[in-house]
Amino acid sequence: MTSVVPQAHLERDQRRRDALVILLAINSGAIDALGFLALGGAFTSVMTGNMVLLGLSAAHHDGSAAAHSGLAIVFFIVGCALGTRLAGTAQKGQPPWPRSVSRSFAVQLALTLVFAIGWWAKGSHPSGDFALGLLMINSLALGTQSTTVQRFGVSGLSTTYLTGTLTTMVQRLASGHRMRDVRHNALLLGGLVGGAALGGTLALHAAWLAPVLPLVCVGTVVLGGVLLMSESDREIS
Repeated sequence: MTSVVPQAHLERDQRRRDALVILLAINSGAIDALGFLALGGAFTSVMTGNMVLLGLSAAHHDGSAAAHSGLAIVFFIVGCALGTRLAGTAQKGQPPWPRSVSRSFAVQLALTLVFAIGWWAKGSHPSGDFALGLLMINSLALGTQSTTVQRFGVSGLSTTYLTGTLTTMVQRLASGHRMRDVRHNALLLGGLVGGAALGGTLALHAAWLAPVLPLVCVGTVVLGGVLLMSESDREIS
């Protein structure tokens, strides 16, 4: 006999999932700020921006800039593939937080920890090839995050390519929807901007603390996902 989760509990779990996803948007903003300000001037999740930077580096014959933006793109792609392999793809009737999602976010947390250790090992001011290596690790982590979030199967839910989120929000508002209808989109965008502001501030004024924000965000998501799954399992049983 198959147990059915009450609709109220399902909606509660979806709200908790959405709150954890906002933390991932904050993480994206913080990591992107670190990449741009301290790891060679490239992004770790905004691949459209990196493609533009790659084109500009070709125009300026700047090999270093090309390497940073180009390798960030390559490792983001690898991360997307890794996240897909770990988390899988959305399935009909799946719970709000599939188990495979936690496995993928745990790998992302490990990558974030490797970045933090490397950052601190260089006195919070990495440079040269070492900084490029940290940029690649972060791009790998954000690529993993990007496709793992897609595992939820929620249309428009993203924590990295948020131009679409902004477009959808404006489109809905312009077509007569109320602000509460796009509340989560607005929170994702605010999380990204807020994460970038905080991550950039730490990178410029308290560099040794800069990796703490990503670690807290991803660590909280991993823990929150485990708790969410455990509670759902108890309700089903």
